Amino acid sequence: MAIDRIFKDEAGEEKGERARMASFVGAMAIADLVKTTLGPKGMDKILQSTGRGREVTVTNDGATILKSLHIDNPAAKVLVEISKVQDDEVGDGTTSVVVLAGELLREAEKLVNAKIHPMTIISGYRMAAECARDVLLQRVMDNKEDAEKFKSDLMKIAKTTLSSKILSQDKEHFAQLAVDAVMRLKGSTNLEAIQIIKKPGGSLKDSFLDEGFILDKKIGLGQPKRIENAKILVANTAMDTDKVKIYGARVRVDSMSKVAEIEGAEKEKMREKVQKIIAHGINCFINRQLIYNFPEELFADAGILAIEHADFEGIERLGLVTGGEIASTFDNPESVKLGHCKLIEEIMIGEDKLIHFSGCEMGQACTIVLRGASHHVLDEAERSLHDALCVLSQTVNDSRVLLGGGWPEMIMAKEVDELARKTPGKKSHAIEAFAKALLAIPTTIADNAGLDSAELVAKLRAEHHKEGCTIGIDVISGSVGDMEELGISESFKVKQAVLLSATEAAEMILRVDEIITCAPRRREDRM
Repeated sequence: MAIDRIFKDEAGEEKGERARMASFVGAMAIADLVKTTLGPKGMDKILQSTGRGREVTVTNDGATILKSLHIDNPAAKVLVEISKVQDDEVGDGTTSVVVLAGELLREAEKLVNAKIHPMTIISGYRMAAECARDVLLQRVMDNKEDAEKFKSDLMKIAKTTLSSKILSQDKEHFAQLAVDAVMRLKGSTNLEAIQIIKKPGGSLKDSFLDEGFILDKKIGLGQPKRIENAKILVANTAMDTDKVKIYGARVRVDSMSKVAEIEGAEKEKMREKVQKIIAHGINCFINRQLIYNFPEELFADAGILAIEHADFEGIERLGLVTGGEIASTFDNPESVKLGHCKLIEEIMIGEDKLIHFSGCEMGQACTIVLRGASHHVLDEAERSLHDALCVLSQTVNDSRVLLGGGWPEMIMAKEVDELARKTPGKKSHAIEAFAKALLAIPTTIADNAGLDSAELVAKLRAEHHKEGCTIGIDVISGSVGDMEELGISESFKVKQAVLLSATEAAEMILRVDEIITCAPRRREDRM
């Protein structure tokens, strides 16, 4: 007796050819969605939320676009995941990795239709990816020993990363900001020490790098506006014990003088807490929670600057930067680690007053203040700058550099093609397909710039048959150009991550031969 169904009624399954088709279609649709954002002339997308505020985000960052999508197709989710990992790992190349994975699957679909087994395609892709990586390793440049050259490499990488973003008009200025900020980190990849503050107003050109830490708060009334050699206590504690804390509690008194006594006792309790805090020998107290009028008055009398309601990220970063720890109890002053900095003062940016900490313990600390026309512009500028900072901090550790502008894809495609000619059997078709997929990146860069991609890629292929060729696509002049002269460079780590992640994702989707959808859980009717 044949068993027709083993699943519940609402569960679904797709097998074999249909399952593979569904996977390919979903993955290619995602790749086509972000394809138009690739390269220096890539377009932006507007993402509108369906929430209450109907918030709008304008971006061309692949990871941001894909993160915001609610997707049903399982294969498409794999691509969203690899772009997210690429963003976390190296910060850039989020669109390239999805486009490459989509193209690998598009080529694989043709091979599957030509009756080549998915496992054969996978082993061909593996050989091709290995070969492509070896070529990149042979052609990398490393100027770690020469500080001047290395700094110019970083500038080129920053300009290349920013040229496909909203900051492309002022890329010189922002590349300089990003390189200065990353050089201050002295090889650390901890971007916590670089704070980005966004202030609407002015133009993007007015953005600047400030050596020190800026807290987006005002200094209260009657408090010192300037403190030198500050000893800072960073805390997260309630400063409102001058209120009865037990809700719904009733206190019965038989005269007004008793009410005054309760208030007096509460004030005394608060005064004791403030005295404990002052006993730490500090001249600046920063609290995560509110500081009410009475304790604020006491701090002002003691000549201590008290800053209330600093946002949590702000005080975590401030603790990190000044070398202090966040405290919540004050009974043992010797066990609390205070933060130190040379000067605290109030500064103005645009119309707003902020508090500036300079000469911090952690010398790497700096703040980038972004100015711009609107919140949308500033949000996109922050994402672009964050990508550049991530790539640069990774490059400082792994200083290998490649040329950009489709050059790496062309040299990989050329070598992979050679490998396909030497390989016997059906695998050679898969290796050839890999080479075709690699060409999709220069093709897309040219298409997005409104150029004739077939003509340009053919020119590139001809040029790359010469030894030591450094030719890539120059979208500004609309033809092929020398990448070395134009100063278009990319980080080896980003390219390697794109190549390996895209190949692995394509492999994973190719292995699928059945998609099973589970039935939704139902609550049982309880009588």
